[in-house]
Amino acid sequence: MDTQVVIIGGGPSGLLLSQLLNRAGIATVILERASREHVLSRIRAGILEWGSVELLREAGVGARMDAEGIAHDGAWLTDADLMVHVDFKALTGRQVMVYGQTEVTHDLYDAQDAMGTTILHGVEDVRILDLDGPQAAVEYTQGGRRHRLSCAYVAGCDGFHGVSRRTIPEDRRREFERVYPFGWLGILSRTPPVADELIYANSPHGFALASMRNHNLVRYYVQVPLSDRVEDWPDDRFWAEFRRRIPAQAAARLVTGPSIEKSVAPLRSFVSEPLRWGRLFLVGDAAHIVPPTGAKGLNLAVSDVFYLHQALIAALKQGDQAGLDTYSDRALARIWKAMRFSWQMTMMLHRFDGEDGFAAQMRRATLAHLAESETARRELAENYVGLPY
Repeated sequence: MDTQVVIIGGGPSGLLLSQLLNRAGIATVILERASREHVLSRIRAGILEWGSVELLREAGVGARMDAEGIAHDGAWLTDADLMVHVDFKALTGRQVMVYGQTEVTHDLYDAQDAMGTTILHGVEDVRILDLDGPQAAVEYTQGGRRHRLSCAYVAGCDGFHGVSRRTIPEDRRREFERVYPFGWLGILSRTPPVADELIYANSPHGFALASMRNHNLVRYYVQVPLSDRVEDWPDDRFWAEFRRRIPAQAAARLVTGPSIEKSVAPLRSFVSEPLRWGRLFLVGDAAHIVPPTGAKGLNLAVSDVFYLHQALIAALKQGDQAGLDTYSDRALARIWKAMRFSWQMTMMLHRFDGEDGFAAQMRRATLAHLAESETARRELAENYVGLPY
């Protein structure tokens, strides 16, 4: 074999899997289509479940997160009439960590470089072969030359548009999808946050989220039609719309400034089953997409890595295949629970075009129930901080 595990995709899930395997003495090669600079320029999630925090520490990449990340005890859910605080720490004993995905990726690259891991960028035309034989193979083109790697296993961490999922025959895949009729327009701005914790606002004008990356870098969102483009939203328009969607006491504290990044993200729920095909294992967005409402995207990828790294270590170090045989079922059980939570949060907080008055009343009733019921708040908190692995 050329290496023990080929990892397709050099984002955080592929890097974390490689880091954990390398620390156990298992050799990996990572193949990434984009440049490192492009990978590190992606603006993605900023909320880490506590299980993700603990796994990053286990991987030896938690020092900067612990020094610079911001632990949050809870979050606010609001509408035009109510502000409901969900106290994660009081209800579950756990917190979440505000620490951007870009920073996680930086930390993982630094750790992998220190280990000397082979990370190949600019890789094109990847083909995954021989998955039902004694060894798998991965062919790819880099710099105009064709290459081939033999390995024991392949981890597909290459995202929704990658080759890994499509390698599983179409007639052997079951795909489930819900596309939502709106997107999130998000901006980054070097301004102080309007609150110490996140605010999820369901207003008559549509959803808004007040999030942050640190004490002087905010990530704010507003719900927009899928037809809207970034060019339709100059900064002044965004700030005016964001201000009228968040609670008045937060709006009074709002500090505006120029955006340093702006993008529109469509919302969808997607799951592809199974997560295993012979010697290929799917991880993260290659197998599932969640709307960002529940802060589960990166965290679900981390939970896949948790199950898969343990299974690969057992198989390659002890010859125990049981973990690989159950990987898909174990990971999917947690994926579907997170999918339910993200769908539930999305339905509770967004206005849908053409909806009737009943839908708005259901959102009001749901928030009122959260305000009155500790049991309801605990159920939300348990899902938000992360279900156990």
